[in-house]
Amino acid sequence: MRDMVNSVLALTEGGKIAAAVVLIVVGIVAFVLVLLFLKFFRLWLQAWLSDANVRFSELIGMWLRRVDTRTIVLSKITAIQAGLQLTTKDLESHYLAGGRVPNVVRALIAANRASIDLSLNTATAIDLAGRDILDAVQTSVNPKVIDCPDPAKGRGTVDAVAQDGIQLKAKARVTVRANIQRLIGGATQETIIARVGEGIVTTIGSAITYKRVLESPDEISKAVLAKGLDAGTAYEILSIDIADVDVGENVGAQLQAAQAEADMRRAKAEAEKRRAMAVAREQEMRALVVENESKVPLAMAEAFSKGNLGVMDYYRMKNIVADTSMRDSIAKPKKQE
Repeated sequence: MRDMVNSVLALTEGGKIAAAVVLIVVGIVAFVLVLLFLKFFRLWLQAWLSDANVRFSELIGMWLRRVDTRTIVLSKITAIQAGLQLTTKDLESHYLAGGRVPNVVRALIAANRASIDLSLNTATAIDLAGRDILDAVQTSVNPKVIDCPDPAKGRGTVDAVAQDGIQLKAKARVTVRANIQRLIGGATQETIIARVGEGIVTTIGSAITYKRVLESPDEISKAVLAKGLDAGTAYEILSIDIADVDVGENVGAQLQAAQAEADMRRAKAEAEKRRAMAVAREQEMRALVVENESKVPLAMAEAFSKGNLGVMDYYRMKNIVADTSMRDSIAKPKKQE
């Protein structure tokens, strides 16, 4: 009997401990819930008063997923107040993908106000691609002006040479508008600047004379604009205006002078080559004469030994040589002192 009483008492004490543990766990859970309620109550209240429909469970889930709840809630409130129907899941997924949620929401609102067809998928794709979707929408509504060439690159003018050899220095201003549909994968404004500069150089280079360009600089704008330079870019070119055209150097005359100098140097080189060949030929002939003169005494000695040449013949030859030398000395003009 005593054993049974002890068993009942043990079970009673175990139940008390279990109940105490349950109460502690429930208290901790309730305390945590109260803290979470106090933490997210203000955001929830703001969303509820703005008809944004953000539940407490969504706020807790975003907190557990390390999502900035304030950014998501305020962005959704802004969208709802502007008449856009965006879900919390869409905004949260874009945030987790590394996107700029407030920027996308403001871009969607601006596009909606301007009656521009821009969906959430397109806006988020452009934002994730690294493009500023808000700036693109603003540029689409309010076109911007691009200087050609870009002063930030260190070049002040686009230099080109007309067919008459006169250099012209031109500056252009390009008015562009963002093309939302081609923003993904489209070339940037650096491509626009490069293409416009190339078009200016080509147009000036095709002019017969520089005076024609100075008389009608608008022809450059028309010719460049007709080339469709905005193909494959994220912009649409509205106008190209030539801001300034200045006359530079006479490149044609400089090239002709350089060509004449090169021709003169080539002629001097050819003349020097011919003179060197003549001197070499003269030296060769002199060496041949000296060689033949050295053979004369040997021939005379042989003639004396064979009796073909007598003493009187030798003296007559010497007289002829002396007479020839005298005549040569008389014939040469005297040098003036």
